[in-house]
Amino acid sequence: MRSHALGLAIAFGFAATASVAAQNPPAGRGGGRGAGRRAVEVMTLTTQAWTDGGHIPPKHAQPGHDVSPALSWSNIPEGTASFVLLAHDLDAATGNGLDDVLHWLVWNIPANATSLPEGVPHGPQRPDGSRQISVSGPYYRGPAAPATGPVHHYVFEVFAIDTTIDVPAVGAAPAATRAAIAAAMAGHVRGKGALIGLFKRTP
Repeated sequence: MRSHALGLAIAFGFAATASVAAQNPPAGRGGGRGAGRRAVEVMTLTTQAWTDGGHIPPKHAQPGHDVSPALSWSNIPEGTASFVLLAHDLDAATGNGLDDVLHWLVWNIPANATSLPEGVPHGPQRPDGSRQISVSGPYYRGPAAPATGPVHHYVFEVFAIDTTIDVPAVGAAPAATRAAIAAAMAGHVRGKGALIGLFKRTP
């Protein structure tokens, strides 16, 4: 399941995924400066709340009052200036079908961070300077796939980028903010890790 997640071209639309990096590894850490376009290094994203490809506990879903899971990442590329964390529902297309439901987007996570704690409080800006949104507000929105349909695949992705992003968390619709962050990340992704969780409500 991890190889499937790493092979995805995410909803942001980046062509340089971690699977490409795995097939074309850089000559050394940092992506081989001076050797043309840098490969995207493969990072590891984990949680103690479920195994990769396993079921997300109700505590971290909407029935459990949207408690964000604790997440940790490793294999951080040299030159990382900040991290972006994205969680989205692959099985819930919205609008024109080219986007999906945004469950969490956190950007400007400091470069020295290696984790996010469980239960990140609501609010557009965190004490460490990072910012957050979801499709419904400035907070983590838990999975809520209905019991009457198939299980949904929720992808959590972390990106190491070599810049910070000057996009506010308030003042625009979540879709517009997400697009602005995607544009700001283009050409700056140094590493990526992914984690999949499954969920649907119980009858």
